[in-house]
Amino acid sequence: MRIVSGKHKGKRIIAPKKLPVRPTTDMAKEALFNILNNQYYFEDLSILDLFSGTGNISYEFASRGAHNITSVDGNIGCVRFIAKTAKELEYQISVIKSDVFQFLKKHLEQYDVIFADPPYDFNLEKFTSIADLIFEQQLLTDDGVLIIEHSEQTDLSGHQRFTESRKYGGNLFSFFEN
Repeated sequence: MRIVSGKHKGKRIIAPKKLPVRPTTDMAKEALFNILNNQYYFEDLSILDLFSGTGNISYEFASRGAHNITSVDGNIGCVRFIAKTAKELEYQISVIKSDVFQFLKKHLEQYDVIFADPPYDFNLEKFTSIADLIFEQQLLTDDGVLIIEHSEQTDLSGHQRFTESRKYGGNLFSFFEN
């Protein structure tokens, strides 16, 4: 995986093979950030990266100037890798080891962008419960956006807060707003 743009543009990050992850492809990540770049000034954003895995999305936000980034993952290996890499790159990323669903139920801070990349084998109920919890807990700012990455086998368009989806290769990004 590599950082697509910003301070560390082109920097390759090699994650340990033993991590249970499926990083967002560089092509899909670049397309997603092109969309976000037209809507937001990254330095002003508060970011929540759920199921953060290798930290790929968090690093991209940090490289582009975001300072308030929280990464949440339940795997201790992922959490350690993100914390180590963030320190090496001098990124201000708060890394939390937690079950994402438990985190969402107890967390009160609001974010401008919430990105979730859960396991693709989640059933539809688990995917929609991520969005439901975020909106029930009011974790998005008024102009904020929730982005859930998933496979094309999952259709999230029936959710009341769904606004659109974009397909890049085998990846889909579904967008949700207040």
